[in-house]
Amino acid sequence: MRILRVAQKVYPDVKGGGPYHVHAMSRDQAAMGHDVTVLTVGEYGKARREGYQIIRRPATLSALGNDISVGVARYLRRHAGAFDVLHAHSHLYFSTNLAAVARRLGGPPLAITNHGLYSQTAPEKVFDAYLRTAGRWTFDQSEVVFCYTEEDRERLRGVGVTAPVEVVPNGIDTSRFTPDGAVSDRLPDGEPVVLFVGRLVEGKRPGDAVAALDRLRETQPDARLVVCGDGPLRGDIETDVGERGLEDAVVFLGHVPYDEMPQLYRGADVLVLPSRAEGLPRTVLEALASGVPAVVSDLEQVAPVVEGVGQAVPVGDIEEFAAALRTVLAGTDRDPRTAVVDDHDWASTVERTTAALEHIADRNG
Repeated sequence: MRILRVAQKVYPDVKGGGPYHVHAMSRDQAAMGHDVTVLTVGEYGKARREGYQIIRRPATLSALGNDISVGVARYLRRHAGAFDVLHAHSHLYFSTNLAAVARRLGGPPLAITNHGLYSQTAPEKVFDAYLRTAGRWTFDQSEVVFCYTEEDRERLRGVGVTAPVEVVPNGIDTSRFTPDGAVSDRLPDGEPVVLFVGRLVEGKRPGDAVAALDRLRETQPDARLVVCGDGPLRGDIETDVGERGLEDAVVFLGHVPYDEMPQLYRGADVLVLPSRAEGLPRTVLEALASGVPAVVSDLEQVAPVVEGVGQAVPVGDIEEFAAALRTVLAGTDRDPRTAVVDDHDWASTVERTTAALEHIADRNG
């Protein structure tokens, strides 16, 4: 099968769960014998990586953090017909809109993976209007939409999407992310260690992690926060840390290579994720697989995953986040790893996604 994967971002050019998903899916489908090309936005050129080809086309302009590339549009117009299937990642990006246009104009069948319904950078009211117009149209050009959870399927239906939806849980390599093995030496002294992993952007609300740590230290003064990730809010967060007098309690690691993440998770006592919007974050799954409980925002597609192995609290409620951290640090009802090993294995994610792509390619062949 000849797959053209349309993705605004791909790891390691860009860090994060979505870009890594694109890379790992392409790598593993190539290993299965499929011909995989990833069309992405970046410095003009071609490259091969772990069995698949990358085609980069530069951004023409940017709006609300969304790079728009005329080169991606030209490539789709000229070359989409040479592939058996288009697989676009995230309706949040203009490249996926272009893939929908290519399908509408007679290109190969289209699948779209929904990595999270709402943007973490655009204002929610603006994005809601987009979802009910151009976003819905984009989804409805596809033969199948992949969602991580039943909750996400219902949210798509709620904005009027009528395209077929297949729920394929997001997966991780549960053989890499385990409680057993080496622990990172980049972690600070003191305990407990609270870990935040993610981009430092408004939608992730990293400042809430700092504020919650401040409250937590009222009863656990040796608690430390490790911030793993980078982004435009880093300067503001560092200023907040200084104003709170937490310079010795908060460690900024910046970007940590993916290969080092298992050791980092193992050294943490709890993961905190205060986001206002998510799909089904790999960070939560990786932490749980590593035996680390999680305190997350009470998002309908995330909260069920941490039931019995963490807590979910209202977005932005600092007191509740601090209280939940205290509770979870005292112990959870079950081993966190049990929440992911059966339902979130990456090999199953690849197999089910590939089978669905083969089905729509054969049906339209």
